[in-house]
Amino acid sequence: MTNSTIKLIQENIKKYRKQKGLTQEQLSELAGISCDYLSEIERGKKVPSLKRFILIADALEIPYDRFFN
Repeated sequence: MTNSTIKLIQENIKKYRKQKGLTQEQLSELAGISCDYLSEIERGKKVPSLKRFILIADALEIPYDRFFN
């Protein structure tokens, strides 16, 4: 994956979380990941593993391919 693709995924996680009206705490609980880790993903400090990306996408109920647009 290119850096621009990773950045897009990180930005879309935040965008879709806000569209769903969820706080970072709520989404992290739904996805089973720490709030600190989710915050680092959204700020571009961490790149989610495939497993964690799937957990986040499933928690948001967003098809995986929409994170790449």
